[in-house]
Amino acid sequence: MDTIITERQPTVALLRLMAWLSPAFPIGAFSYSGGLEQAVHDGTVADATGLRDWLEALLRDGGFWNDAVLLAEAYRAAGDEGRLAAVAELAAALCGSGERYRESLQQGEAFLTAAAAWPHPALATLGSSTAYPVAVGAVAGAHATGLEASAAAYLHAVVSNLASVAIRCGVIGQRDGVAVLAAIEPLLARIAARAACSMLDDLGSATVLADVASLRHETLEPRLFRS
Repeated sequence: MDTIITERQPTVALLRLMAWLSPAFPIGAFSYSGGLEQAVHDGTVADATGLRDWLEALLRDGGFWNDAVLLAEAYRAAGDEGRLAAVAELAAALCGSGERYRESLQQGEAFLTAAAAWPHPALATLGSSTAYPVAVGAVAGAHATGLEASAAAYLHAVVSNLASVAIRCGVIGQRDGVAVLAAIEPLLARIAARAACSMLDDLGSATVLADVASLRHETLEPRLFRS
C-alpha cells in the first residue's frame, strides 16, 4: 500500500494525525504528568484557572514551545539520518530532569514502535531512543501530514493529557477540563503556526516553576504519575 500522502489526500493526513496523537495510541502518556502532579501537591495548580495559566506558560515560554520547535525541525529533516540524529540529541539534552528525560524518550520509543503500522523507508533513519517530539515530527514529515497541522495536533495531545492529569488529581472536573481546552485553543493555533516557521535558534524556555516541579516530583511520595 502506498503510504505517501499527496496534497489531494488531506483527509488521510488528518486521520493519521488523529490516530497517532489519540489518547488511545499506545505510548503510555497517561502515566506522566510532566511535573503537574507536584504543582497540584504544592497548591500551585488548584483549580481551572491555575491549570490554564500553567498550560499557557508552557506553550508560550516553556517545554511545550521547545517541543514544537524540535518537532518542526524533525519534520523538515525526515529521512536525513544525520540531521535527525542531531535534533534527537539536542531534544534529549534539553530535558530538564531525569523524569522528563525518561518521559520523553520512553514515549518516543513507544510512538515509533506503534507507528511502524504505517511503514515508510524514512523511519529506518530513526534510532529507538528518540525524544517524543522528534519521533512525532519525523514520522509526520515522512508521511507529509503538514507541518503546522502536525504541530497543532501534537500540542493539543500534550495539553489534553495534562488536563486529564488535573482531573485525576481531583483539582478540576471533566467540564472544567473541556472548558480549559476550549479557552486555550486560539493560543494552541498561534503556537503551532509560529512553530511551523521556527528555527532551532528559537528554542528557549523561562518556566522555572515548572522545571522545579519536575525535579521535585522525583522524590514525591505517594504519587500517581511517573513524572
